[in-house]
Amino acid sequence: MARSQVVKFFYLTTAIDYANGSPHLGHAYEKILSDAIVRSRRMEGLQCHFLTGLDEHGQKVQETAERLSIEPQKLCDKVAEEFQAMCQLMQVDYDDYIRTSQPRHTSVVRGILSKLYENGDIYKSSYVGLYSVRAERFVHEKDMVDGKWPEDFGDVIELQEENYFFKMKGHQAWLLDYLKKNDEFIFPAYRQKQVLEFLAEPLNDLCISRPKSRLTWGIELPFDGDYVTYVWFDALINYISAIGYGTERFHDFWPADVEVIGKDILSPAHAVYWPIMLRAIGLELPRQLVVHGWWLAKGGEKMSKSLGNVVRPIDYATVYGSDAFRYFVLSEMSVGQDSDFSHELFASRYRADLSNDIGNLLSRTVNMVERYCGGTIPPVEVEEELERELKFLAKKTIGDVRERCRHYDFSGALESVCALVRSANRYLECRSPWKLAKGKEKDLAEMKTSLAVAAECLRICAALLIPAIPQSAEKMFAQLGAQTVNDWTALDWGNSLAWKRVCKGPVLFPRIGEDDDAMPAVSAR
Repeated sequence: MARSQVVKFFYLTTAIDYANGSPHLGHAYEKILSDAIVRSRRMEGLQCHFLTGLDEHGQKVQETAERLSIEPQKLCDKVAEEFQAMCQLMQVDYDDYIRTSQPRHTSVVRGILSKLYENGDIYKSSYVGLYSVRAERFVHEKDMVDGKWPEDFGDVIELQEENYFFKMKGHQAWLLDYLKKNDEFIFPAYRQKQVLEFLAEPLNDLCISRPKSRLTWGIELPFDGDYVTYVWFDALINYISAIGYGTERFHDFWPADVEVIGKDILSPAHAVYWPIMLRAIGLELPRQLVVHGWWLAKGGEKMSKSLGNVVRPIDYATVYGSDAFRYFVLSEMSVGQDSDFSHELFASRYRADLSNDIGNLLSRTVNMVERYCGGTIPPVEVEEELERELKFLAKKTIGDVRERCRHYDFSGALESVCALVRSANRYLECRSPWKLAKGKEKDLAEMKTSLAVAAECLRICAALLIPAIPQSAEKMFAQLGAQTVNDWTALDWGNSLAWKRVCKGPVLFPRIGEDDDAMPAVSAR
């Protein structure tokens, strides 16, 4: 296909994870949310490109490697394997995995630094100020909350040294104007208001270097070999280095349609540094930043190793299956809000939505088709008020789920699907095909119809569940003898399952016993 004929990809990025520890619940959720967005867009017929990766440079990585007596690169290689294994386990189907130690990234970073330096956007200056060791950045008193430094800053020390600075002050008025004119740039909207509040104070220029006297693990500045690049300036560039910045193919992807990040790295990194960096090199901004909240322990308590309340996603996916874990985090958290995670909440939702509703409807429908119809789904023979109501609800649900997914409301979308499943279960209770099977000819027509209607309802639910529980959706199609649905734009109530043979499989979501209320412990913490 000629370059001019290529349709631009729907390009989604995630924050790249920091190579200083193992994957936790927040990492897993961000990847699952991003994967669900991409899968839903593919179901709308879009060609997608999904990028995630690992942020490998910086002081904390260097210090951790020194503590373990290994080279920083070996540490990053090990951590990269852990994060990629987590993605595979969670069915996160990314298209590219960028690592900031890769030559394709470092060459772009050095090229951009050279360009900005030559344009006069970077200058050298002495600086005396406050420095957050944990956040690896210079901070200011305005960053304090109620007279105290935020916990994420760790120790704050006074530091004096010569460094290179990126001019940001002159872009502040432009950025304020841009945010006011593009009120959907940041989702949810109240996060954009928070950025505007941040910009109410004068911006400082950004220190984009660290002297090698205290940090060597980083990308060396192309114009001064005594310094490496500040990790945030380096890391943000991954969104364009991974798609070939400076090459012909770059504009098949850029601007990114969605950048998915956590609320802790919105401002100033993604909402201030990144837009100004892009403007300085003459690129459009991403179309939207989608900002999710934090997972908290039961009762809104912050998770920490010292409190013993940290959730390891690998444990849940190993014990209950990755689909069950994906379903819980997507249904429990409204994007943008904080949410609690407890085993009690997980078990409750698993029992109610997955086992008792979705799994039960599939199991009973397939079993009755085998028992009463010889394993072949019959065509619809009767259409009365009960059938018309369920058909109307199914059509309405298709539209509702598609609209909710477009606006990242996966919690609402899954509730909409479950409402349809519950209605289908109630429909079977009303029709009672197990009773009709013993009746006369009219009763047998109603029995066959009820099973055909339940099966069609399941087919539609399976299609709508693909972004959340892809493996289970495929198993639903297989048990119904149905073709996989790959396009929501053509999804509609129909009669495509008539004469299809069901294929009974293992229970989709095995029941959790009432006594199984303890957090799983699979791997050492």
